[in-house]
Amino acid sequence: MDTNQHMEEKESTWKFWRRRRHIVALLAFFGFFNVYSLRVNLSVAIVAMNSPRNISDTNATYREVRDFDWDSKTQGLVLSSFFYGYICTQLIGGWLGTKYGGARVYGIGVFVTALFTLFTPFIANISVYLLVALRIIEGIFEGVTYPCIHAVWSVWAPPTERSRMASFAFSGSYFGTVIALPLSGILADNFGWQSIFYITGIIGLIWCAIWWYIVKDNPQDDPYIKPEELDFLKKTLGNTNSREVIHPWKEFLKSLPVWSIIMAHFCENWGFYTLLTQLPTFMKDTLNYDLKKAGFLSSVPYLVMTIIMQFAGLLSDWLCNKEILSRTNVRKLFNCGAFISQTIFMMLAAYLLTPTGVVTCLVFAVGLGAFAWPAFSVNHLDIAPQHASVLMGLSNTFATLPGIISPLISGFIVTNKSAEEWKIVFYIASFIYLIGAIFYGTFASAERQKWAIEMKKEDYQYKNSALELENN
Repeated sequence: MDTNQHMEEKESTWKFWRRRRHIVALLAFFGFFNVYSLRVNLSVAIVAMNSPRNISDTNATYREVRDFDWDSKTQGLVLSSFFYGYICTQLIGGWLGTKYGGARVYGIGVFVTALFTLFTPFIANISVYLLVALRIIEGIFEGVTYPCIHAVWSVWAPPTERSRMASFAFSGSYFGTVIALPLSGILADNFGWQSIFYITGIIGLIWCAIWWYIVKDNPQDDPYIKPEELDFLKKTLGNTNSREVIHPWKEFLKSLPVWSIIMAHFCENWGFYTLLTQLPTFMKDTLNYDLKKAGFLSSVPYLVMTIIMQFAGLLSDWLCNKEILSRTNVRKLFNCGAFISQTIFMMLAAYLLTPTGVVTCLVFAVGLGAFAWPAFSVNHLDIAPQHASVLMGLSNTFATLPGIISPLISGFIVTNKSAEEWKIVFYIASFIYLIGAIFYGTFASAERQKWAIEMKKEDYQYKNSALELENN
């Protein structure tokens, strides 16, 4: 180890501002904070948009009015329209991040979403169908954020810090939900529902300006990075100059480690959507208890997940760096342990008959699920760092489907709102978690795959030509 690298590693870790990569992670945290704030703002605003309010007329008398009178189907269409755009740009976002730079594409995705958010009140007053179109466009641009952030980690996150940096950034999503949900309610009550979109949009644009100014696509393009940190990143990550990467799509689709990531991502989101969208309805149907009335209580699972993800990321890196377990075994232990725990608490939720017991299960299931994120969510970087953004786009495409499918299946099963019907919903989620644990535990790997060994473009073309001659 040379002097520069030794100095870099010995510097106190709590002084995060002295390392540019840690500033990148901090800004990425607030980036995902904005991503989720811009996503969930409508879920609160739409209630105020369709709720009656009293206004006074010239005679000092009050009359009840409402800005919109959308039925439940129209509201459902508006709320779900975001995901129709979101699912379309996962692979494109990964490809763009690799080709043009992850930091740049990430910033553009948040910028356009924030900018369009400012126009939401104006568009909503013109036509509900234009609002649906606007939300689809927002989903399209926000859809690039998750996959292209892996292009950022591939050049900024050394393997020894990969889990903690990625987990810390991703936890911004859940922290954004914790803040955005109650804040949106306060804004709607005091300043009108329009203020929700103005405030979240402006905050998003301010973040974009800071991100664009500070974060570069490659460490060597950063004028403020210290020589020892740049040398450390070069030695641990290799040459980070942007270059054209050829993605071996056939190898992706034939790779069991890739499919184990896809399966884990899909299963985690299935259970996550079921827990956070179906459990409140279950409690209302079977216990006559509405979780939304608890206010802050509905945000507790997100807050717990935010906190535990910090610990999980640090523990994952510590186990790997101390070589207590192999990187592959750490990934399997964290992911499978989280899934099995979630299976247990999901089953318990179906049998407990008290609101406190169900909420406790929700908190434990979501909180322990945080351990899965330092596993499958960074596994793309383990097996193929130069293709990680595209692989994240691939897995997140599949992982978006539960948000569409799970509520439909629940609606088909729960027709009489009985406890027995709800048990089936939780049985399905538990079974999916269990299948995810088995599949990931069997086929996952943290070793760099043979097809991910870097190859120059001309060498790749030569190999393909040789294979064609051999086949002929």
